[in-house]
Amino acid sequence: MKCLSVLLFALFVSFSQAQNLKLSNEIPVAGDLGWDYLSIDELAQRLFVSHGNVVNVIDLKSDKTIAVIPDTKGVHGIAIANDLNKAFISDGADNAVIIVNLTTFELIEKVAIQGVKPDAILYDKFSKKVFVYNAKSNDATVIDADTNKVLKSISLDGKPEFSATNKKGLVYVNIEDKNQIKVIDAIKLEVVKTFDISPGDEPSGLAFDVVNNRLFSVCGNSIMVVTDAITGKVVTTLPIGKGSDGVFYDEKRKLIFSSNGEGTLTIIKQKNKDSYVVLETVPTIKGARTITMSKATGTIYMPTASFGKAPDATKENPNPRAVIIPGTFKVLTVK
Repeated sequence: MKCLSVLLFALFVSFSQAQNLKLSNEIPVAGDLGWDYLSIDELAQRLFVSHGNVVNVIDLKSDKTIAVIPDTKGVHGIAIANDLNKAFISDGADNAVIIVNLTTFELIEKVAIQGVKPDAILYDKFSKKVFVYNAKSNDATVIDADTNKVLKSISLDGKPEFSATNKKGLVYVNIEDKNQIKVIDAIKLEVVKTFDISPGDEPSGLAFDVVNNRLFSVCGNSIMVVTDAITGKVVTTLPIGKGSDGVFYDEKRKLIFSSNGEGTLTIIKQKNKDSYVVLETVPTIKGARTITMSKATGTIYMPTASFGKAPDATKENPNPRAVIIPGTFKVLTVK
């Protein structure tokens, strides 16, 4: 009876802490190509969505598309620099970074880089530098955010994925094929530490609790790894859904959200800096694997589309992806 009472109490606590979040809306967006990361301009409450060869800009007050930033070939990520009134966009197919005015969305400059297939991108306000992570050349290109000039290429000895900053001079990036986190000194522009985050396998999305110095890596083997950002020690792991490519830490509610491509959103509660519990799993839609959140409203945003049947496998393409059904691209909202 004692064990049963303890179990019932634990279930009661978990239920009482549940957020009761649910899929609340779908924002339709024109275009039928693929997608990756999305970012929010918190000051203007505008959502920037990577979408094939363009970036869709959505006004979050009306949920309407207000601009399309063209010629961002193979776009992956958008870094917002409010203090400079700039957005930096990784142009994966042209090996370049597109810099646009954050207010008018007009082109400021297209910066060619030597890195191959730029993917994730981060603006570090502390150092006023942009870190561009190149998937094929296994390095990071650093750009001066004021002058738009390339400063340096930093070797990462592995495939970089998402990145985060401690806002005090250190930048962290997941290394997908090595199950590591590299720590970059944003002033010296060199790797100063390497953390092994096993048992996490193929880490992709990364979020950061700057108050408690905790890193949250979502991994391909359906776990989230919590790492001490100072010592590099793995604090704990938690189960998440399959196919996660994004994670967001809500510092107000002490919640971590993992967007899972299988069509779920895992919600994890931070009880203290070293203690975490999975609160609930919210059904979303298949393909919604990347995520961001409006800090002003607490609304979560995830892009996806509807899919048809995958083509038959061939020798050239042994793992074909399902075809996107035209006219179905959208951004899901959870609140």
